[in-house]
Amino acid sequence: MKKGLFAVFFALLLAALPLLPVYAADLPRLVDDAGLLSDDEETALLGTLDEISERQQVDVVVVTVDSLEGCSAMEYADDFYDYYGYGFGEQKDGILFLISMEERDWYISTTGYGITAVTDAGLSYMSERFIDDLSDGDYAAAFTTYAKLCDDYITQANTGEPYDVDNLPKEPFGFAGNLVITFGFGFLIALIATGIMRGKLKTVYSRPEADSYVKSGSMHITRQNDLFLYRHIDRREKPEESSSDGSSGGSSTHTSSSGTTHGGGGGKF
Repeated sequence: MKKGLFAVFFALLLAALPLLPVYAADLPRLVDDAGLLSDDEETALLGTLDEISERQQVDVVVVTVDSLEGCSAMEYADDFYDYYGYGFGEQKDGILFLISMEERDWYISTTGYGITAVTDAGLSYMSERFIDDLSDGDYAAAFTTYAKLCDDYITQANTGEPYDVDNLPKEPFGFAGNLVITFGFGFLIALIATGIMRGKLKTVYSRPEADSYVKSGSMHITRQNDLFLYRHIDRREKPEESSSDGSSGGSSTHTSSSGTTHGGGGGKF
């Protein structure tokens, strides 16, 4: 009788195993179920994700799937993070990047300190950096950009001033910036050269009036008119009305099915 009860209990336990949460230590930070990366790309990206996560003590995760199976991208990303046990510390600090190939959806779910590090404005800036690679099918480049920006965002948040509306990463000089610098440098050299040439003209002096160049009594004015040549217009910019669409900064949050608070956002690619 005891053996029969034990067998039933053991069978129920086996049936329940797939429903039990898996700890992050048992699940890699890169889950490429959609098979988008080569073996070499997987190895390199997983190494990057692990190094950043362990050093920053914030899980940085990438997940690819074929389909969302009827869920929204937000629900899928939040639940994947929660039920597979990702996150450091009591607040489960972490950031998860999900893409689904069937729906062409991407979503970044933030938790704990990840919510602090990746604000709404910061997320918008981040997505602009990887969306072209994602659309072009260069998934390794898109995920690497995401990972490195997460590292940068967390480091910045540690200063007490996370990247936000008025504090986004500085753009490197592009072609236009380099062109301005080149012309500016050339103008400076020209200014120095002309200054040296002017300094050599010791006998030439400027005259504020033309009296010295006019022969006395040779000019007789018989008629004069006043002509309106210029006008001055003051233009003042109309102040924009403040909006209530979250542009004031910070991170908008929601609660997942497990009761955990998440931030984040997503879109199409």
